[in-house]
Amino acid sequence: MKQHQFLAFDIGATSGRAVLGTLEGVKFEMRDIYRFPNVLMELHGKYYWNIFSLYDALKEALRLCAKEGIELTSIGIDTWGVDFGYIGKDGTLLGLPRAYRDPYTSGAPEEFFKKVPREEVYRLTGVQIMDFNSLYQLYRAKEENFAPLEAAEEILFIPDLLSYLLTGKKVCEYTDASTSQFLNPVTKQFESSLLEAAGVPPSLLRSLVLPGTRVGELTDALSRETGLGKIPVIAVAGHDTASAVVAVPAEDTRFAYLSSGTWSLMGIETEKPIITEQSYKNNFTNEGGIEGTTRFLKNITGMWLLEQCRKEWEREGRSYTYSQIVRMAEQATPNRSIVNPDDPSLANPPSMTQAIAALCEKSGQPIPVTDEELIRCIFESLANRYKEVLGQLSEMAPFPIDKLHVIGGGSQNALLNQFTADAIGLPVIAGPSEATAIGNCLVQAKTAGLIADRWEMRKIVANAFPLKTYKPNK
Repeated sequence: MKQHQFLAFDIGATSGRAVLGTLEGVKFEMRDIYRFPNVLMELHGKYYWNIFSLYDALKEALRLCAKEGIELTSIGIDTWGVDFGYIGKDGTLLGLPRAYRDPYTSGAPEEFFKKVPREEVYRLTGVQIMDFNSLYQLYRAKEENFAPLEAAEEILFIPDLLSYLLTGKKVCEYTDASTSQFLNPVTKQFESSLLEAAGVPPSLLRSLVLPGTRVGELTDALSRETGLGKIPVIAVAGHDTASAVVAVPAEDTRFAYLSSGTWSLMGIETEKPIITEQSYKNNFTNEGGIEGTTRFLKNITGMWLLEQCRKEWEREGRSYTYSQIVRMAEQATPNRSIVNPDDPSLANPPSMTQAIAALCEKSGQPIPVTDEELIRCIFESLANRYKEVLGQLSEMAPFPIDKLHVIGGGSQNALLNQFTADAIGLPVIAGPSEATAIGNCLVQAKTAGLIADRWEMRKIVANAFPLKTYKPNK
């Protein structure tokens, strides 16, 4: 049986990688080709993504594939959401894309709501209100008279921008655009009134394409430079969570998922958006999935808390492996202190350890003194937050939720998985850890005519990767 090989570029806010997926019949395997950093750049008080460095990394991965003699069927790119680059009339990229962690959007939603009420923004978009949503980035850029916006003919979201650099062809892929807060999830069209209220022309946006659309082929120059030839580039589920949900190894619809990494995203897959008074009150979001589905979910601060603590400890001369961290949490006294991971004070504090200690002190709980106590506090706080959000989700879901699938890097944290199962009172099925890259490859395989639908994809995933079930301790 013929092998088909797909290259997935999976790029997050701190690093990226090129992953090769091989499909032979229903047998699927994957391996890393290349890993590379993605570094936030500060320049004159503004924060940017070095898109040209990412482009160089993509080229290097393509060269490595050619060097190994890999015959690619296609290439797909997924990244984080909301960010974008400005394109001029002649197709020139106008500077570096601004990064969502740039504080220029702080307080922007409240100002925008003076033009369009908060309730109306949510009614039109079904997207949770967050400072860094694309709508507020454009609103602030217009206020700044930001030169790239003033000269822009259009904008391209990050996965589409990278595809454009590879192919010279421009598209606007649905799942990534759905994070912007100016896409209507019911009509699946952009809301011109919101863009006009932000002071920008709706013509900045291209018509939407669905996941699985062929963007184009590698440019002639790249084909020669890399030695790969004219390989197709596919607009996969460009938002990384959309790609990850593709790879949830579920057997039926009665599941919730937790995509666990720097951010934790907890949600369900629905056939229609859920835009109600309750979803508005709970600040849940409706984002695009493949095959016309909606990802009804909530963003939860995830391993960001631990990552920031680790950086502090390393500066102080203490470095721990992940397995050491789990053992340290196991040894600490349980249920001493619980904080809300989504408390605004934990968004990007000068010291995460001090910020967590301050929240414990404020709530009258014991302050974590040792690193072990702090790690245990983080893990138990996350499990408690997952319980709260799943409770809200269960009240709004159009079906009963029987289990929670944990995917992404956090699925490898056995201790947190058990804490979560105990907290929610439902089985937790952990894996695969590489869900995003897997989903990216499988959408490419569907485009190639090798897979029928997302349920066939999920069967392939369940057979290809080890899963572990954590049952709640009564």
